[in-house]
Amino acid sequence: MEFKDYFSAQSEVYVKSRPHYPDELFQFLTSLVPMHILAWDCATGNGQAATALANYFSSVIATDGSEQQIKNAAPNEKVKYAVALADNSGIEPGTVDLVTIASALHWMDFDMFYKEVNRVLKPGGVFAAWAYYKSRIDETIDPLFKHLVKDILGEYWPPERAYITNYYNTIPFPFKRIDAPSFKTSVTANFDFLIGYIHSWSSTQQYIKINHKDPIDLIRKDLENAWGDLTATKKITWDIILKVGRKE
Repeated sequence: MEFKDYFSAQSEVYVKSRPHYPDELFQFLTSLVPMHILAWDCATGNGQAATALANYFSSVIATDGSEQQIKNAAPNEKVKYAVALADNSGIEPGTVDLVTIASALHWMDFDMFYKEVNRVLKPGGVFAAWAYYKSRIDETIDPLFKHLVKDILGEYWPPERAYITNYYNTIPFPFKRIDAPSFKTSVTANFDFLIGYIHSWSSTQQYIKINHKDPIDLIRKDLENAWGDLTATKKITWDIILKVGRKE
């Protein structure tokens, strides 16, 4: 499988400037499997999902194709990190209760990845994929954000992002679907977090690489004015797109 590495270069920024996922999400996923011995978090990135799963499973294997991401992942005694591609996890067949992939399914070669998921899952095991989308802050900042995402960075997003903008409705999913509740995630953060979050985007890094300038500078003054006191914090909220299914 080709490894589409859009995040190694900004792995340290990624760790500091991405929202965490709500505990309610992991409680729900855990409730779907009868045993909680082993979970595999694929494309673990900075280990956010893996360390959360460690609260519910005896052991978690967390893999990523990026050595730099693994180096920056959060340590946890119940999480075993490894550099591995999504179609070659190195996990023993039929041993995993739950497979998760957070904010990364859209980058995969679906046929090859799903073959590996089916190989490692126990009969009746569960696969869950999610991503977050549509950040919201307030009525002053949100239009500026939309302008940056669509008008300034529009042509710099990888084509796979269309799966997210379509809320994963067009993504292949060869599992028996499980109905899931709606989840959101949020963070209370300062202006520097917002800038770091924008810098963690693949589109921002692509824009900088091609144009040799920071796209944020085109709206920075407007963003600062809309934020007000730059030391103050604001709540940023995202929708969580979630697809869950069971191996038949």
